[in-house]
Parts: sequence; C-alpha cells; structure tokens
Amino acid sequence: MTDLKVYVAIRPDEFDRLYTPEAQQRLHSLARIELATGEGRVALPDDVASGYDVVLTSWSTAPFRPEVVRGPRLRLAAHTAGSVRGLFPRATLEDGLRLTQGGAAAMAPAVAELAVTLVLALLRNLHRHDRELWTSRDWAAARVPELGRSFSARRVGIVGLSRVGRHFASMARGLGVSAVAAYDPYADPASAGGVELVGLDELFATCDVVSVHAPSTDETRHLVGARQLAALPDGAIVVNTARSWSVDQDALLREVASGRLLAGLDVFDEEPLTPDSGFLGLPNVIVTPHVAGGTVEARHQQGDIVVDELGRFAAGAPLRHEVTADAYDRLA
Repeated sequence: MTDLKVYVAIRPDEFDRLYTPEAQQRLHSLARIELATGEGRVALPDDVASGYDVVLTSWSTAPFRPEVVRGPRLRLAAHTAGSVRGLFPRATLEDGLRLTQGGAAAMAPAVAELAVTLVLALLRNLHRHDRELWTSRDWAAARVPELGRSFSARRVGIVGLSRVGRHFASMARGLGVSAVAAYDPYADPASAGGVELVGLDELFATCDVVSVHAPSTDETRHLVGARQLAALPDGAIVVNTARSWSVDQDALLREVASGRLLAGLDVFDEEPLTPDSGFLGLPNVIVTPHVAGGTVEARHQQGDIVVDELGRFAAGAPLRHEVTADAYDRLA
C-alpha cells in the first residue's frame, strides 16, 4: 500500500454498483480508503483538499464550489460517472488539480448498442408489432406493416465521430452496413476508420439513418435543425442517445408528428419526459428514459478504469483517461 489517502464521495449503494468486490480489494491495496456513509447526495468533506490525495466522485456526489478542491494535498479527482462538466467546473483545473474519468470509455459501447437497437427496432417495426399484440391480442393486426427494412441496405450517417460514434460505426459495419458517413469537424481523416467524412448538410441529404453522438458544447447547440431534418428522405430514421442539446427538439417533433420521419430517442430537453410530451404515443417513435449507458458491465468497467487510473497515479505513470484543460471544452 502507498501513502495515498483517498476519499470516496460516492453513496454506498452506488459505490457497490460501480466497484466489484475485486475492484474494491484493488482499491484498498493501492491506498488508504475512506468511504462515505449515509443516503442521498454525498458532500465533500471540508478538509478534502488538505486531508486527502485523491477524491473519487460519481453521480451521487453533491455539487461543490471550485475552491473546495483547492488545497495543499489534493492532487487528483477521479470521476466514475459520465460527463465531468456538471460536477467539475473548468476552474477546478486551473490550480493544479488533475482530473480523470471512468465513464466515457466504459459507457461508449453501451450507448452505441442502444443506438443500434433503436435503429433495428424502427427498421423492423418491432415496437409496432409488440404494441399491437399487447393492446389488441390480434395476430393479424399486429403483422401490419408486414415488411420491414434491412439495416445493411441503408446509408448511415453519424453526427459526431466520438468514442460512441466510432463504436456505432463499427457495430453498423458488423451488421453489414457498407455505406457509413460522419460529420465531425475535429475528426482526423487518417483515423476515421474508413468512415467517410462529409459536411453536415451533405450528411442529411444523402443518408437515410442518422445517429447523433455529438457532445454538448457551445458549437453544437441545435446543430441539427429544421434545415437538416427537412433534407432527410421520407421514412428516414433519426436516433439520439447523446444529448438533446444538439438537436432542435421542436423541429424534430414537427417532423415525426407529421409521420414523415421515424425517431429513436433516449434524451430530451426536459427530463423526466413530461406525460403530455408530443413524442409519446406516436407509432413512428421509440422513447427510452435516458438509459443508453446503463449496463451492468459498463458500470463495472467504470469502476475498473478508475482503479487502473489510481494505480497509474500511484506509480507516477501517465493517466490514460485524463481530462485536460485543452480538451475540457470539447467534452460532452
């Protein structure tokens, strides 16, 4: 064990969901661990910056002011959840505190899996068959529409060739899709993995399935608007498992309410989704309650990544998932 002292600012039940018994054993072998107790949001202790070397955070960590993590001892914060931006303002990185995260890499495959699932369900009318059988118990009625469409025959577009976007592209190809394009102004063509990089308007004009994986930044606010949606052919599919921030939700609702487009949506401007939402009850829309990243395996991998990062930090090795000031503004 090193002399590192770590405060785990994570609610106990969530800690057990994120860190397997093996991961917890590894944590205790790396440092002196102090676990939070009780229920509800976990506040950082007043002496977190002077009494601990590392703090572990997650969704159950209570918000804090940047000055709380400024002090003589605290050197690393490791976020076990997804986005760091809701908990760690950019100012927390300005005084030497290092920040790493376990959520982005761990949840990317899970988010991509749900995006692919939504596309397949919409193409094969899975939701319509299921809903009709449940409500009417009428076999013949539930077979309408009888014919679906093949994923492999679609031209697929990706908005944001992020970790999730790249996983989505790989999964689509694994299912036989040969035509995959993406819009991402930061993507390097040399590392795009054979995905064709195109302009945003061209993407919507030439694709009949579009999956949104853009981060929520100032640049991406309503990146997908009425013009892009209008360029899609009739019967095209829009899937969003990223953030509703990137899509003009009112424009999308108009398109799906008209029946012209189909949509699979895991994220919304207002969450929880209100009971009177126009997206509910439409035969051409599948909605899920912001669960894209939620698999048992993803949660465990989040904890494993953080333990690995702590081991590298203790050994003085480079961190693999560090959030730097330069990258902060481009993160989801």
